[in-house]
Amino acid sequence: MFAEIKGLNEECGVFGIWGHPEAAQVAYYGLHSLQHRGQEGAGIVTTDGEKLSCVKGLGLASEVFANGKLNEITGKAAIGHVRYATAGGGGYENVQPLLFRSNNGGLALAHNGNLVNANQLKQQLESQGSIFQTTSDTEVLAHLIRRSGYQDLKDGIKNALTMLKGAYAFLIMTETEMLVALDPNGLRPLSIGLLGDAYVIASETCAFDVIGAKYERDVEPGELLIINDEGIRSERFTMNTNRAICSMEYIYFSRPDSNIDGVNVHSARKRLGKIMHEEAPIEADIVTGVPDSSISAAIGYAEASGIPYELGLIKNRYVGRTFIQPSQALREQGVKMKLSAVRGVVEGKRVVMVDDSIVRGTTSRRIVKMLRDAGATEVHVRISSPPMKNPCFYGIDISTHEELIASNHSIEEIREIIGADSLEFLSVEGLLKGVGLPHEGENRGQCLACFTGQYPTEIYADTVLPHEKA
Repeated sequence: MFAEIKGLNEECGVFGIWGHPEAAQVAYYGLHSLQHRGQEGAGIVTTDGEKLSCVKGLGLASEVFANGKLNEITGKAAIGHVRYATAGGGGYENVQPLLFRSNNGGLALAHNGNLVNANQLKQQLESQGSIFQTTSDTEVLAHLIRRSGYQDLKDGIKNALTMLKGAYAFLIMTETEMLVALDPNGLRPLSIGLLGDAYVIASETCAFDVIGAKYERDVEPGELLIINDEGIRSERFTMNTNRAICSMEYIYFSRPDSNIDGVNVHSARKRLGKIMHEEAPIEADIVTGVPDSSISAAIGYAEASGIPYELGLIKNRYVGRTFIQPSQALREQGVKMKLSAVRGVVEGKRVVMVDDSIVRGTTSRRIVKMLRDAGATEVHVRISSPPMKNPCFYGIDISTHEELIASNHSIEEIREIIGADSLEFLSVEGLLKGVGLPHEGENRGQCLACFTGQYPTEIYADTVLPHEKA
């Protein structure tokens, strides 16, 4: 994944399965298909109906579950998680699923998203005697459930969920059931599938294709699913919902073979590229995309313009993660190792370089220079999303205006900084049209906060970093 170079990362991916004799193995394949959503840590918790078992660790799923580790966790059901640290930071203790044990039984939690009122809730809980074992906002839910006072776990979860604000797709598992919840805005994707008689839950539908499951439907905002040996049933923990799926799922995060809200991600990105050409045509010799998430948009731009699409940039898939390198010089070298321009393709050519976003601008500058060094006579940059001017507090690691080049510079200034001959961004209207969600309303079911500054939830003062507060 190219995110570690670009400085834009999603928090994690979740996977769950109930009613399969090899639940841990299936969960592993599911997590492997969601690896692009987080590479810092991975974990699986299983139940055999009587006890919860856990294996988790730092690193990729293939590293964490190597050397027969999956054989240590058996059972008919599992929940799994791949993590990229945003809220709460890194470290083994924050790798999920989080597993809690008590006299009343075990409870495992896997969470995709970010709670904007986590600090507020933590302070309240600590004042009431709660002791937190992690710095993850996910642990807040476990304490709220235990302190709810409800005898029925489902009622305790419903009560706890009404206190949370922000983005959350939760998988909750006990010895005897799995519960699934999606926040009232549906900010993160979450889908239901069937693998034979087993129920499957995943952050993206691509996981269903990998394991051979059949997609059933998306989890609805404000919905609580209860899955056990008797089957699946749907309830609501709130009726106050307003669908606002993160638009970056379509632009960047999700795999192109996933479908979100019935919209194929690759097809949506192609449409964004075509609309980008309608809004910002340019005379050029070739179009190239920045691997991997921008290739679909680049193909769309090429088709609409009639300019040939070429592999002007190649990604080396066998290089370790660069974001852990301790110095800027080593990170710079890591970029060169991960990506290279193809001189035989770009030399002497006017190049349209299509990318999905510009966050800090440093990577765009390096890639433009890379193309020029390989002999490109002109480099025209086209971004298949609007300028990212506002922080995200829902699980993407851009939480200050200072990190965002478009928040502090005009498009012309950004063009000069990255060294392009021209630079254009997609309009918000073009984004809405390209994704084409079949929802009514001003934002047609998308969260556009990083582009427009209009957040679908209240943003609490302690959510914002100190130097960002007014």
